[in-house]
Amino acid sequence: MSMEKQTKWSSAGALIALGIVYGDIGTSPLYTMNSILSSARSTEHLDTFVIGSVSLVFWTLMLITTVKYVFVALKADNHGEGGIFALYSRVKNIKKKWLLIPALVGGSALLADGTLTPAVTVTTAIEGLKGQQLGPVLFPNNQTLVVVVVSILLLIIFIFQKAGTKKIGNIFGPVMLAWFAFIGIFGLINIFNDVAILKALSPTYAINVLFSSENKTGIFILGSVFLATTGAEALYSDMGHVGKQNIYISWPFVYTMLILNYMGQGAWIMSHVEHRNLLQQSSNPFFEILPGGWRIVGIVLATLAAIIASQALISGAYTLVSEAINLKVIPRLHTFYPSEIRGQMYIGAVNWLLCVIGLIIVWAFQTSHNMEAAYGLSITITMLMTTILLYQFINQNHKKLRAICFAILFGAIEVVFLIASLGKFLHGGYATLVIMVVILSIMIIWYYGNKRREEIAKQNDYLSLKDYRKQLINLSRDDAEPIFATNLAYIANVHQNYMIKRSVIYSLIGSKPKKAEIYWFVTIREAVNPYEKSYSVDMMGTNNIVHIIFNIGFKVEPQISLYLKQIANNLVKQGVIEPQFPRYAIEKHGSIGDFKYVIANQNYEDLLNLPNMHPWDRFIIAGRLWLQAHTVKPSGFYGLELSDVVEETVPLFIGNNNVSRIKLTQKSIKNIVKTAEKQ
Repeated sequence: MSMEKQTKWSSAGALIALGIVYGDIGTSPLYTMNSILSSARSTEHLDTFVIGSVSLVFWTLMLITTVKYVFVALKADNHGEGGIFALYSRVKNIKKKWLLIPALVGGSALLADGTLTPAVTVTTAIEGLKGQQLGPVLFPNNQTLVVVVVSILLLIIFIFQKAGTKKIGNIFGPVMLAWFAFIGIFGLINIFNDVAILKALSPTYAINVLFSSENKTGIFILGSVFLATTGAEALYSDMGHVGKQNIYISWPFVYTMLILNYMGQGAWIMSHVEHRNLLQQSSNPFFEILPGGWRIVGIVLATLAAIIASQALISGAYTLVSEAINLKVIPRLHTFYPSEIRGQMYIGAVNWLLCVIGLIIVWAFQTSHNMEAAYGLSITITMLMTTILLYQFINQNHKKLRAICFAILFGAIEVVFLIASLGKFLHGGYATLVIMVVILSIMIIWYYGNKRREEIAKQNDYLSLKDYRKQLINLSRDDAEPIFATNLAYIANVHQNYMIKRSVIYSLIGSKPKKAEIYWFVTIREAVNPYEKSYSVDMMGTNNIVHIIFNIGFKVEPQISLYLKQIANNLVKQGVIEPQFPRYAIEKHGSIGDFKYVIANQNYEDLLNLPNMHPWDRFIIAGRLWLQAHTVKPSGFYGLELSDVVEETVPLFIGNNNVSRIKLTQKSIKNIVKTAEKQ
């Protein structure tokens, strides 16, 4: 069974969900309790502290993951796709343009926090090897060696991304099933060390520990507790791969196994208060609860689970960026589709950016405990932004009271978590916030830079294609003009009333006329359905001017050249356009000639020379132009690499009445008059 978008529940689909959706949240027991222990004042009265901490984990997973994401967010899908940008697509409104802000902030925060997931999970798993006997070899108690091994594993993970996950994807589910069963069973076994841990099911212990004298960090302990639910947003984002029904059916099992393990770790801690390294972070309760040879099994499974968690994070990042590109908030990036599996993609720039940042974090922070200090801060921002958009989603479905209650409950909880997580800022949280600010800046410059340049130039930026229809018909029949192309296609959006950018008309007839048998104008629109690829045809009352509108989802490879040739052949068969019968072609009886594609770009650098432009506009437009010059060209993005493509730069201000005029001197006027009189 492939990793396609599922709409109905199935046992196989639920198994795949275990491997794709729960990697991040499923590996949280590796480091969460270890991080929480750093808030314990001493081993005295540690029982109360541990019971309260496990209670906080239990109710955090119940409220944020189960109620908010599983019960509410999964209903806010966009044709089966989830994630903050898919949610924004559901609620965006012309009258509420400000909703883009929480979408941008949340998206950038999610990408930033995601850079830590591979580093933290893989490092924690490999640290379990320190001092362990591996057959005849003793793994040294050396953190530098751990860092080297982690770096090698991360490189392998990222190198293999371009090959796709078709083969290894089939084992994700069984491995994660084994992982959850393993942590649940050993958690249950250790609960019997001290069954008092079952008191953690009561929320009173969770509240009491926040104000307990045994909790030396107070409310800031929530920064560590929050680590238990960092995969909740990924659960929502990856919904499109497995379908919400499979998440509904698999989450109770995952939740139960997680809680059993947290309780098992807590019970072990309570029964080993005399353990000399208990509060010194030199031992991890997750590995301590595994007896004898089972520890090696746990390390192997933890490493595999960490790799799967990293894989899920990376795939989710591709989807998130692809959605952002279609929303025009991130520059175009080259997207490669490694297999025929629906929706599977590879974005090289994203892959290697995550890899480089992950390796920097591993070498800069060295230990998983140090990385935990940086982990989780920006994801609280994402969750808060998701709450804002979910409020709008519930409210627009005429459930205002329910929306208000939802916003107050989860807004308050997540604000408290955010405040608590800010305590991590100086201990490493600054790392993800810096990355978040960089990503957010790129989004703002790309989106608002384009918006401002179009607003400034729009007064004379568009013309009606219908007004030039007769000229184009005459041009195609003009024997005095040399043929430029048999089929001339412009990738340029045609708006209502056939309004098109002036630059296109200028390219066609404003400079040197471009004669063609058929003129094609291609408009590419974002389809609501992420997997849709459809088109419509408008001949504009002619037989040689064709307007094509493509509706393409963000999970479909835009192969414009291939699509156009298919459409042209269909139109010939239908008798709408005349067959062209090229003299030289691969196909003996081909009826379609050559295609030449023109991408006419206006010289927006002209804007930067306007004397009265506001400095902010000048900065943001210049930033947009710089990003545009250093990212994928439209020809590469639309699958035209092997086609005949002409990219032109035309003046921005064409026939502008505001352009300054040169003045003829009075002396020259007199000379001209005298010359005319003599003639």
